Amino acid sequence: MIEVARGNHVSTRNQRLAALHTFYRYVGLQYPEMLAEAQRVEAIPMKRAAPPQTDYLEHDEIEALFKSLPRQGTLSLRDRAIFMVLYNTGARVQEIADLRITDVDLEGLLRIRLHGKGDKWRSCPLWPETTELLKRLIADVQGNQPSPLFMSRQRKPLTRFGIYKIVKRHTAGLRRSTPEKKYRGVSPHVFRHSTAVGLLDQGVDVNIIRAWLRVEKFSPVDRSS
Repeated sequence: MIEVARGNHVSTRNQRLAALHTFYRYVGLQYPEMLAEAQRVEAIPMKRAAPPQTDYLEHDEIEALFKSLPRQGTLSLRDRAIFMVLYNTGARVQEIADLRITDVDLEGLLRIRLHGKGDKWRSCPLWPETTELLKRLIADVQGNQPSPLFMSRQRKPLTRFGIYKIVKRHTAGLRRSTPEKKYRGVSPHVFRHSTAVGLLDQGVDVNIIRAWLRVEKFSPVDRSS
């Protein structure tokens, strides 16, 4: 019903049905007279749903985005650095929000340390372009070395939601390569996918990509269409 009347996706329908299954399971245990009704609800099956399409930016879209970013002002430098680190590392947005100046090595072995899921750390090498941006950004940061790497206009640590808004703002006018991509929008996680696809295009082994992004499974994107 909600698929037809409200246009909800099958996955939304399944989530709501799972909640009803849980509720009626509880009702059946607590109120035996409702057991028959609970069993009828429990018998409603889940629907099969196709996995969500993996959205990513093509190389020309990445280039167009960086050309469109403002170049003047401290916040412009911060925003450009955020996009560069997102694309360079394929980091999750929370990993970007948690970064401190001490997590970045800009001399000698150029790398950034990311604190990810499961309280695990990983190091990612930095491109020369990313390194130069971060050097300029850190030079403008007032405070000691444990300071957050990315801060708001009020000099407070950016949250994952703040970074999400920055990404949305700067990609709102991005012309996507295919019409269906345009309306899905661009989130920080799209850059994670874009990094994976970029590495795949360069011939990097899937297992290395998994280690780089710290994911349990990585399925190559079908680019035949």
